[in-house]
Amino acid sequence: MEYLLHLFILIGIYTMLAQSLNLSAGFGGMVSLAHAGFYGVGAYTAALLAINYQMPFLLTLPIAMFLSGLLALVVSAIALRTVNDYFIICTLGIQVVVFSLMNNLMTLTRGPLGIPGIPSISIFGYLINNKTAFLAMTILFVILIFYLLKRLTGSSFGRTLRALSEDEIFTQSLGKNVYLTKVVAFTFSAMIAAIPGVLYAHYISYIDPTSFTIDESIFILSIVIIGGMRNLWGSIIATGFLVLLPEALRFVGMPSVIAANMRQIIYGGILIFVMFKYSKGFVGGKNNRDKKNDGVLKWSPLKKKYFFLDKNHQPEKMSLYIKNTRR
Repeated sequence: MEYLLHLFILIGIYTMLAQSLNLSAGFGGMVSLAHAGFYGVGAYTAALLAINYQMPFLLTLPIAMFLSGLLALVVSAIALRTVNDYFIICTLGIQVVVFSLMNNLMTLTRGPLGIPGIPSISIFGYLINNKTAFLAMTILFVILIFYLLKRLTGSSFGRTLRALSEDEIFTQSLGKNVYLTKVVAFTFSAMIAAIPGVLYAHYISYIDPTSFTIDESIFILSIVIIGGMRNLWGSIIATGFLVLLPEALRFVGMPSVIAANMRQIIYGGILIFVMFKYSKGFVGGKNNRDKKNDGVLKWSPLKKKYFFLDKNHQPEKMSLYIKNTRR
């Protein structure tokens, strides 16, 4: 039972990370490889404040979110002036820098030795020191983040974010502040990533830089891609799939000499199959051609709207998600 609770807690933590990355990478089209760095900033901030200054969880959480967001704001001011592949390379560099600081600032982070003895979470005198209570709190944060992102992406800000991910120049021509929208989305995404970092630090009670490597960023991005870009429900399903699959393979009977390598091969093969079968993610549906690729965007002077015409010249839902936009 303890083992299952542990797996469900990990699913909750990675679900929050995937949903936060989905805001910038999925809805905003800003694929980032620095997400584990923001995750680590949240974890290290909570650990250092709790151990050195005995700060409570309700105080360390907003501080961790603020510092992670501040780092993202500084980074985005530079990185978001680049586009596409260049932006990804910039975030990769950021991830390397953050990891190097965690690994080499011995006086602050203890480097590769890590930080042990992180206390359990205490809220108004109630100590959360068992897995059942921690799982309940994790589920609560997952629901809150899901609700917040659902409302945000459904707002005018969310529609602008989707629009710029499809056609940045066209969105800018409509008078939308593209650069500011991207900065806000990237910063807010990093702030949310600090929440699971704080929870992880208190849950494991020990952190070190190996938990926040580039491999972790790639894993989080894999969850977003397999679950489906712009799909918050898909992030939940994909997280459960990617976290539980390696554990399920442990029960496959194989000779001990080749068991570890075979698990990795089977794991990789299943991921390849899933991506071929569900190119839009688990919830997005099977791999099929999107007929909108054969259409064009047309302006209707009468209704003051843009309409998307498919290859048969039939109006479809506007792909840019900006409604009632006047010239």
